[in-house]
Amino acid sequence: MGNAYARHMDGTEAYPAPPEYGVAPQYPIESVDNALRVLLLLGERPSVRLTEVSQLLGVASSTAHRLLAMLQFRGFVRQDSETRSYIPGPTLDGIAMGVLRRLDVRARAHPVLERLNAELDETVHLGRLEGRDVHFIDSIESSRALRVGGRLGRSIPAHCTSNGKAMLAGMSDAELQALYPNERLPKLTSNSIGTRTRLLEVLDEVRRRGYATSDEESEEGVTSVAVALKPTQSTRLAVTASAPVNRMSASNRKKILAQLKKAAEEINSLLL
Repeated sequence: MGNAYARHMDGTEAYPAPPEYGVAPQYPIESVDNALRVLLLLGERPSVRLTEVSQLLGVASSTAHRLLAMLQFRGFVRQDSETRSYIPGPTLDGIAMGVLRRLDVRARAHPVLERLNAELDETVHLGRLEGRDVHFIDSIESSRALRVGGRLGRSIPAHCTSNGKAMLAGMSDAELQALYPNERLPKLTSNSIGTRTRLLEVLDEVRRRGYATSDEESEEGVTSVAVALKPTQSTRLAVTASAPVNRMSASNRKKILAQLKKAAEEINSLLL
């Protein structure tokens, strides 16, 4: 099956139509759609000219110029001084590099997670802090019949997880106040932290200990231990081991923590 093509006003084929995902919005914003289509075009070729943008969108050159001027103002495109064509700008390059770094983090850390999983035979996760949530970018389940399920691709409120608390502890109280402007916090279980005041107290303890725990705070019957990685300018990560409550004895937790710290140090060295 061939690519679908957009068409000019006279019915002739123009450029490949942009991809569509899901149902079209009820109230589409044409100017936003046009800007996204220009960025998609830049993903397919090294540069575009004003006339190409005008033809792609089926708009007058003056309209295409205003659109490109706004994209240039925000750093998504820049104009080559010699050819006068438009090429990706620093903002677009930054987004692309950010995505590549995130993919690279998972690829580099995965062998370490595999060894950690084999040593502990418990479910292990790698999480990234995104606002007030933890997004789990990797997860390997235990081989035991009774085990904690993987969380790959899931997002969970950070204050309800050991992974999230380990990363939040690396922030200042001022940053946390800004991140959590309200005193009341949503709870996933009866054990979840329910107030900002209590969260700040817990995070202070996490800083002193160097690790975070969760005792049935995100899911009943599940307990976990987490260690944060060294934060970068744009990313906070943490590695976690999760187990059923009945297997997380004091001695087992001590063993898990020692292995987590070793894994975190190894991943830190790989991400330098």
